[in-house]
Amino acid sequence: MGSTQRLPIGKDLPDWTPRALPSREPLVGRYCRLEVLDPDLHAEGLFAANGLDEGGLNWTYLPYGPFPDLPAYRRWVVEVSRSDDPLFFVILDLSGNRLGVASYLCMAPSIGSIEIGHINYSPLLQRRREATEAMYLMMWRVFEELGYRRYEWKCDALNTDSRRAAERLGFVYEGTFRQATIYKGRNRDSAWYSIIDSDWPKVRAALEAWLEPSNFDADGGQRSRLAMG
Repeated sequence: MGSTQRLPIGKDLPDWTPRALPSREPLVGRYCRLEVLDPDLHAEGLFAANGLDEGGLNWTYLPYGPFPDLPAYRRWVVEVSRSDDPLFFVILDLSGNRLGVASYLCMAPSIGSIEIGHINYSPLLQRRREATEAMYLMMWRVFEELGYRRYEWKCDALNTDSRRAAERLGFVYEGTFRQATIYKGRNRDSAWYSIIDSDWPKVRAALEAWLEPSNFDADGGQRSRLAMG
C-alpha cells in the first residue's frame, strides 16, 4: 500500500501576482525629497557633501570609494545612474541640498522581494530626521505603492552602525552568511535583515509617529526616540 503521509508545505498564495518594478518618480516627504540619481544634477553637490567626511570612514563598508576628486566621483555616478538594478536615488533636503544616496537592488518582482542598499549618508544627513524619512519613503513605495512581500537589508557583519540602523528602523535580523563575498580585497560576512508585509503596519505606525513635527524641537532634535513597540 502507498504511504498517505503528507509533508509540511508553505501557505498557499492563490491571489498572488507579480509586482511592478519601482518607478523612477520622486518620493517627497515633509523633510526630504528623493530623486533618481543624475550626474549633471547631483554629482557635484554630493561630492562636496561627502568631502565633509574628511577621514573617508563612510566608504569603509562600501565596495567602491573614496574618490580622489570630482571627475572620478562623477564617472562613478555616470556609471551607476545607467542602471535599473540597482536603482540609485539621491536624498535632498527641501532646500535642494544633496545629502546622500540609497538604492533599490536585487529586485525580484515575481516573488515580491527587494533590497535597500548602497546607503551612503554624508555628514550633512547623519542623525537627522531627513535620514529616517528617506528610509520611510523608500519602504512606503515598496509596501504601499507596489505591494511587495519582503524588504531586505544586508550589510557587512562588522558594520555595527548599519546593523543598529536596520534594527532601529524595524528590520528583523535573520542570520549571518559567512564568507558571503569579497570586496576591496577582504572578506565579508553578511548580516541579513528584513521587513515583511505583516511587519509593515507596525513599522509604518512607529515611523510615522516619530516623524510627526510635534516630535521635534526648534532645532530639529527628537523629543521621543523611535521605538517599534
